[in-house]
Amino acid sequence: MINNEFYNDLGDDWLHRLDHPVALLRAENAVRTPWVLKELEAQANVLDVGCGAGLLANAIAKAGHEVTGVDISASSLRVARKNDETKRAVYLEANAYSLPFPDASFDAVCAMDVLEHVEEPKRLIAEASRVLKKGGLFFFHTFNRNLWSYLLVIKGVDWFVPNAPPNMHVYPLFIKPRELNQWLEGHQLLALEWLGLQPSLRSICTLLRTRTVPKDFVFRFCKSLKTGYCGKAKKEPI
Repeated sequence: MINNEFYNDLGDDWLHRLDHPVALLRAENAVRTPWVLKELEAQANVLDVGCGAGLLANAIAKAGHEVTGVDISASSLRVARKNDETKRAVYLEANAYSLPFPDASFDAVCAMDVLEHVEEPKRLIAEASRVLKKGGLFFFHTFNRNLWSYLLVIKGVDWFVPNAPPNMHVYPLFIKPRELNQWLEGHQLLALEWLGLQPSLRSICTLLRTRTVPKDFVFRFCKSLKTGYCGKAKKEPI
């Protein structure tokens, strides 16, 4: 079973802790956020599903967009609200399988680091499509399912990142790009872009040497989708 309970215990560690895998999530977010912001149209109304402590949502609000973040972790949402500099982001405790919004409510929906944390990602995608306006954008990040991703994302984190929670990721919930593409197409979402995301060799070496995630840990976009990958899809009319 996937372990999502540890998010409830992070508190402000979401934003500062270096001896925990959450530091890797912050590093991923640092490269994904500018990409998302670049793709958004002016004054977009955005939904961030599985928003956690608002790493992405607060940046979207700061950029001048309307944003709503939903998560099942009440403690994470408290951190998100506290660190929203604009005080305009809306945060709600809600289940990704049953979003509390009418059809076609948002210009964009983000699902970053959440598809591999739910047992039925197809249901999340279906809900994302439902609340997305025609022509709206769906942004995602998840992990491929293969031996390399198992060794790097699961065993590598367990072995080399201090305080890694048990079952933070489980291999059967990783998603092959072709599987995800089928689910997208099944819910009127046309994939427009696929981007690999991988850590720099220098950052990995520093992590292995110090057993701490450095503040300047760097992820980069790449062509290979073998481990982590992002994408952008567009809601098409029936």
